[in-house]
Amino acid sequence: MCGRFVSARKRLELLEEFGVTRDRVTDEPAPDYNVAPTKKIYAVTGGQDGERELRTVKWGLVPFWAKDAKIGARMINARAETVAEKPAFRRPFAKRRCLLPADGYYEWKDKKPFYIIRTDGGILAMAGIYELWRDPAVPEDHELAFLWTAAVITTQATDDVGQIHDRMPMIVESDLWGDWLDPENTEISQLHAAMVPAQSKGTMTSYPVSTDVNFVRNNGPELIRPLPTGGEFLEG
Repeated sequence: MCGRFVSARKRLELLEEFGVTRDRVTDEPAPDYNVAPTKKIYAVTGGQDGERELRTVKWGLVPFWAKDAKIGARMINARAETVAEKPAFRRPFAKRRCLLPADGYYEWKDKKPFYIIRTDGGILAMAGIYELWRDPAVPEDHELAFLWTAAVITTQATDDVGQIHDRMPMIVESDLWGDWLDPENTEISQLHAAMVPAQSKGTMTSYPVSTDVNFVRNNGPELIRPLPTGGEFLEG
């Protein structure tokens, strides 16, 4: 699974990186080195006109038919193997796909946290889906009438150097961002082809970090500092 990640890049960096033409961010999040479920995160979405938008969404997808938004806390990940079939995910997978920017993400092996990043320092465009949930407690024209939420798509890990976790995020390479975001693209095989496991191309590095990341209240660049143990780097 993907349960924690880092989002430290600034809004202006993301606008340029993803070729965003519509900036919908009204509440810019501070750099976050310990992004946890239910937090606000950045999402890049696409429209029928091909334009890309940057906005913030809540991590944890709330299906449009949900009675209570609290269900989102349990829906932070969607399995690539079943995302097109599960009732909660099939509609957003068909029409509401997004990119969830991350500097890197954390996984645990034997209760020890590892930080996983691209070796070139580039951004991870995690494959995601988003949904809009209508809050019946407020009028339809209220600014909070619709809750935007998202989930990270994950797959079986393919780390053949040293298995850290049995699941990992799917990544969309930059040359396929347009196909992935296009709501008119409904060909399941093409959509699956646009996603690759985060470590499948040998471009990732993993290293152990402090257990301080285990606690959501801890936040800061010190969380991604390599432990001074030496020799425990894993390359995918």
